[in-house]
Amino acid sequence: MPSTLFIDGTWGPAEAGGTREIRCPADGSLVGVVDEAGEADAVRAIRAARASFDSGVWTSVPAPERGDLLLRVAGALRDRAEEFAEVESRDTGKRIVESRIDMDDIAACFAYFGKLAGQDAGRIVDAGSADVVSQIVYEPVGVCTLITPWNYPLLQAAWKIAPALAAGNSFVLKPAELTPHTAILMMRVLEEAGLPAGVANLVLGAGATAGAPLSTHEDVDMVSFTGGLVTGRLIAANAAATVKKVALELGGKNPNVVFADADFDAAVDNALNAAFVHSGQVCSAGARLVVEESIAERFVDELVRRAERIRLGGPFDDDAETGPLISAAHRDKVTAYVQAGIDEGARLRTGGRWGEGDLADGYYYLPTVLDRVERGMSVVRDEAFGPVVTVETFRTEDEAVATANDTVYGLAGAVWSQDAGRVQRVARRLRHGTIWINDFHPYLPQAEWGGFKQSGFGRELGPTGLAEYQEAKHIYQNLSPAVTGWFPQH
Repeated sequence: MPSTLFIDGTWGPAEAGGTREIRCPADGSLVGVVDEAGEADAVRAIRAARASFDSGVWTSVPAPERGDLLLRVAGALRDRAEEFAEVESRDTGKRIVESRIDMDDIAACFAYFGKLAGQDAGRIVDAGSADVVSQIVYEPVGVCTLITPWNYPLLQAAWKIAPALAAGNSFVLKPAELTPHTAILMMRVLEEAGLPAGVANLVLGAGATAGAPLSTHEDVDMVSFTGGLVTGRLIAANAAATVKKVALELGGKNPNVVFADADFDAAVDNALNAAFVHSGQVCSAGARLVVEESIAERFVDELVRRAERIRLGGPFDDDAETGPLISAAHRDKVTAYVQAGIDEGARLRTGGRWGEGDLADGYYYLPTVLDRVERGMSVVRDEAFGPVVTVETFRTEDEAVATANDTVYGLAGAVWSQDAGRVQRVARRLRHGTIWINDFHPYLPQAEWGGFKQSGFGRELGPTGLAEYQEAKHIYQNLSPAVTGWFPQH
């Protein structure tokens, strides 16, 4: 597998960067050594994307043919799913069974946008005159820079690459520096599928160096970023200088609201999934359990009992139920987050420590439950991005809604009840981009995915996901031009 950058259809080393060792978070084993770009390399990639876009080599391809290429990519991903899953698991430490599911979703994403390409060619606007043709048409944005995180490396990239290509754009992809290998493989698939040189470009490296020009360079028309709130704010500020289009998905502090009449066993089971799948390294993780007071003690006792039985292990451990955190630095961050909560008065019910024994070589953190929290505590306000769930209680429906909405984020949430009217009322009142009713975590490529408040803006899936990578243009044609007489002729 190449370990170099992919710029203007050519694989080659960085001209202004260095190299990085990629190690598996489960045991520290070496996965590979990759080249990392400097700012000059990122600028080369941007200019290659600009040249390809301006040449029309991809924009002039009829939309159905662009869709056909995406369908070929989907087929190639299905054929090579096991290879991709193994590479992703080694980079992330994620269980191979989870990576296989991700690969299915990634292929489905390319297939969805492959079929969607060209379906919406625009519309005619009634101008009130037979002598005028007025129409709205959709055109590609231009050069898009796509910056993706380490928790779902290729899935997040697919959510950006597929609609960007379907709409006719050129792009530069910068994956997270810790998880580059499936992005490298993805570029190989696009190359083999026949994508013209310069349309897809890949730079590897840290955001402070390789990523810097991606939100500032004048040749960039749009930047799409998924990651942390602090970095998202910086990217939005950088992009504002040249008024670029921006799509941001910045995580969440997602409430999982459980009423007393909910299906108890199903709600507990999904609360575990919400908080501890992929060790909580999920932007939509149900990190805030908001449970009705009358069942809270029983509910939390059962949650704790089952959390203590979750088995941690590496990617290829068939008995493992969740895996490590991405790095030692991230594990330290989660550790400090939990300790801050305890110092503020939260009660540690289980977890709160590193993996030991056979887990000592990896970055494992035990599933953690904190109760007796208050809404002003940092563990309730800030995103841990680890296997940590806090417990808040409520007595009334209004209090449940107020508690769930009391966050600067607004990405996702859930409501559990067997009262059909209640779940609809609460779902409508929750200020979060995705609301699950009596479920947690599923998504569909045909449904929009985005956030309210400081979880970001823009939609990455569904028909409007394609619209993020298009510009709407109104074309007004007067079929009978004539002198208006507005100003007299002299």
